[in-house]
Amino acid sequence: MLLSPSISDESQLEDLLSEPTESTCRLINGLDGDIAVLGAAGKMGPGLCRMLKIAAPKKTVFAVSRFSDLQVMESLNRSGIKTLSADLADPLQYPSIPKVPNVYYLVGMKFGASRSEPLTWAMNVYVPALVCEHFKQSKIVALSTGNVYPFTEPGRGGADEDTQPDPRGEYAQSCLGRERIFQYFSQKDKLPVVLIRLNYANEPRYGIIVDVTKRILAGEPIDLTMGHVNLIWQGDANDYIARAISQTQSPAGLINLAGPETVSVRYLAGCIGQMVNREPIFTGSEDSTALLSNASRCFDLFGYPTVSLFPMVRAIVNWVASGKPVFNKPTKFQVRNGRF
Repeated sequence: MLLSPSISDESQLEDLLSEPTESTCRLINGLDGDIAVLGAAGKMGPGLCRMLKIAAPKKTVFAVSRFSDLQVMESLNRSGIKTLSADLADPLQYPSIPKVPNVYYLVGMKFGASRSEPLTWAMNVYVPALVCEHFKQSKIVALSTGNVYPFTEPGRGGADEDTQPDPRGEYAQSCLGRERIFQYFSQKDKLPVVLIRLNYANEPRYGIIVDVTKRILAGEPIDLTMGHVNLIWQGDANDYIARAISQTQSPAGLINLAGPETVSVRYLAGCIGQMVNREPIFTGSEDSTALLSNASRCFDLFGYPTVSLFPMVRAIVNWVASGKPVFNKPTKFQVRNGRF
């Protein structure tokens, strides 16, 4: 994808975030049956729903969520997607959800987890059990997080799929619990599953690049303690998630999803500072370890991202600096104690 440095509005942005590759179109068209996206109203869900519908326009794509924001529901409906309002933590609501053969699971709770621990565990561990029982005849792509990994030294290229989990804090622990539930049902019921450990997706309204840009523009210091990160364009992340349906298996498979570079936060902030003609302010210094993932297996399966690092940074910085809308959802990427 050729990403323009200047994205005019949210309509054009949504088109970019939901543009499937030719490989994705071929794969999704070739699937047997229809598709459901659970947790469809979150940061990544709308783009994935649209991408799947564009890739296979003759298939029904069900978008399932509580849809607290009715504008998201209406927008998906206009895109030809069938929306279903449901609380996936309520077992009594599952009979209304079609048992389609292809399921993308994007449900999860992160922000506020340190203040609502019981709800965090319910959303991240109990809900997957309900989903696996309901969709025991389906294939499931389940989104997880790189937060389950231990911190690693930046020069080592990040944790790969063979790295043993070592989650910090209850959010990351509950995410590992989510994975274990999917793994359990995958073994028990021969349920084809693939787990996707993601960090970090970026688009002009949300992500680490937005966070750093906003702090520079506001003259606020940037904490360097978490000194290195992985960054990937959200459109590419959704394209990989869409294609991961081809990798479902029993026992459950596992794929890291992250940008190919280990990016220095200091260097990233310096580049952004030059773009907006502001000198970044820093606090702290780089720790010897960071939360990093190695996505070599993903790239071996699906190829490298279509949007490289610097076009992504330019497009996002231009969007934020021009005052266009952003989500009020900081990533808290700098958190090292696991309390979100």
